[in-house]
Amino acid sequence: MILVSYSSYLSNKGMRPIIKDIQQHVDAEVVLKGWISSFRSSGSIAFLELRDGSGFMQCVVSKDAVSETIWNDVQGLTHESSVILTGTVSKHPKKENVFELQVSDIQVIHIAEEYPIGNKEHGPDFLLNNRHLWLRSKKQWAILRIRDAVETAVNTSLHAQGFIRTDSPIFTPNACEGTTTLFPVPYFDLGEAYLSQSGQLYIEAAIGSVGRCYDFGPVFRAEKSVTKRHLTEFWMMDAEGAFIEHEENMDVQEQLVKDIARYCLEHCKDAFAILERDTAPLEKMISLPFERLEYEDAIKKLNELGSDIKYGEDLGNDDEGLLTSDSPVPVFIHKWPKSIKPFYMKIDPTNPERVLNNDLIGIEGSGEIIGGSQREDSFDLLRERILHEGLSEEEYGWYLDLRKYGSVPHSGFGLGIERMVRWMSGAEHIRECILFPRLVNRVRP
Repeated sequence: MILVSYSSYLSNKGMRPIIKDIQQHVDAEVVLKGWISSFRSSGSIAFLELRDGSGFMQCVVSKDAVSETIWNDVQGLTHESSVILTGTVSKHPKKENVFELQVSDIQVIHIAEEYPIGNKEHGPDFLLNNRHLWLRSKKQWAILRIRDAVETAVNTSLHAQGFIRTDSPIFTPNACEGTTTLFPVPYFDLGEAYLSQSGQLYIEAAIGSVGRCYDFGPVFRAEKSVTKRHLTEFWMMDAEGAFIEHEENMDVQEQLVKDIARYCLEHCKDAFAILERDTAPLEKMISLPFERLEYEDAIKKLNELGSDIKYGEDLGNDDEGLLTSDSPVPVFIHKWPKSIKPFYMKIDPTNPERVLNNDLIGIEGSGEIIGGSQREDSFDLLRERILHEGLSEEEYGWYLDLRKYGSVPHSGFGLGIERMVRWMSGAEHIRECILFPRLVNRVRP
């Protein structure tokens, strides 16, 4: 199968060009369709910024070069009016690799009412209430582009590493880690089900069929966390691989993160420029090995840096920031105490008080990006952990079955898409990294 670019597809179909590929049409007459994202006029010349979804372009209308009717139509335009513009593509007289449209004709599709979002400071509640319109801003356009690049890179990288996509259910009868942070849902005559917080257990079953697999979809967590890094509905990629053990599991994660950054650097230059994102840390990061620090050593290092965290406690946001503040690369914190981790993680054979797991802490204040572990492959040990956690052996019977019929060493991890997008884009808050954020105090629009 031969993949072609969208611009090539349009060309082959004899269809109109798009702004993203406008450099291919210099000195040619083209038709562009989109929205007026800004407008200014200086007497006999009007400057329209057109947005067509693929990008932004300045369109110049000279009063002397168009009819009186067209000039009057231009003067009546408002912010976000939709139009069809015909004109000739020219190089910008002063800026390299920037192009303009010298407009010869305009067809007005719709004159927009006065736009509620202006060029002034708006509070977060106002912008969230108007999220359906806020999405049209340049910064939100850029973040959505980066999100698409992150998701594309995840698929590309994992396929290159031998994984296939096998999506898991969203309705689940039980939880990976207990039900305290799940949303219950009435489920016909079968009682209560839950919205999934992870597809991990299901794709563990799939590795017996396909070897290496991943799922990709929305997950839900009823955790009353109000931070810049928490959503109640978010997108997760869970990966699982047969015959992958602890160290190799971290290798796969490192390769994935580097591939995502590399893809974004290559395909999101315009988005990064709009966001004024300094990409130097990302460029440096992809050429260096990630640091691997055992939990016990991480606690010691944090204490030396002034944190009062104690052994056996989870890392807070400040702790994660301290550990990576001077690091050019993300840091794996691995081999955590068994007492604070879920039942399915494999006990470290060198220390029965630890498990073979990891959290990957990103740089630039991005916090935890990935959580992963080797899974317990012993039927007896897994059953013991399930009972110790007070979980139902009957409910997890199918999961225990996986250890009865050809059990193998296996590992997996989960990547939070919005957290990765926040890191790649440099966005201040995770609510900007998903189309319509769902927060503890927000479920509209």
